[in-house]
Amino acid sequence: MMYMADNESQNDLAKELEELEEHREALEESVSEDVPKKKKSKKRRYFSVLKKVFATLVVTAAVITLIVSYVFPVMRIYGNSMSSTLVDGDVVVAHKTTELERGDICAFYMGGRILCKRVIGVSGDEINIDKDGTVFVNGEMIDEPYLKSKSIGECDIEFPVIVPDGSYFVLGDNRKTSIDSRNSVIGMVSTEQVVGKLLFCVLPLPSFGTID
Repeated sequence: MMYMADNESQNDLAKELEELEEHREALEESVSEDVPKKKKSKKRRYFSVLKKVFATLVVTAAVITLIVSYVFPVMRIYGNSMSSTLVDGDVVVAHKTTELERGDICAFYMGGRILCKRVIGVSGDEINIDKDGTVFVNGEMIDEPYLKSKSIGECDIEFPVIVPDGSYFVLGDNRKTSIDSRNSVIGMVSTEQVVGKLLFCVLPLPSFGTID
């Protein structure tokens, strides 16, 4: 047997259906408005992260530039006056200091250029070099394992000499060709001329390592 709903029941049902339809439409509208907001929010977060990364990179680059310029300058070797320790084309890192010891390889200004030589004598040392190129510091012959051969080289000064205060006596490891403190063109190197002490060779890669 089939029962027919009365008019009041039909009206209530229609009203409920109408309310459900309105609720559905409102829900769809709300969802459609939230999607662009979420997309905008994600886009803002992306650009915010990107700006932070860019700012970090800029600051890092600035700090590295300052360190390289003022603490650890990078230099390229020209010529072979320091071979075979250093050769033409080597890229080296120095520590910016004027406090040097015997045996250190230093970089210093000379005539608008930067030269690299080995410190043989410091303030107050007596330096003597015989005709065969053997070096004596304060009367004692020094051991120089870094030399391939000894030579008096380009020498136009008289020995022995005393290293003045605030100065260094420097020689190249390639004694035959190096122009250094044996020659009046270079002479003693003052602390004001010193750029720093060479620490590492970074290029070429086969030469990578500390500098002795």
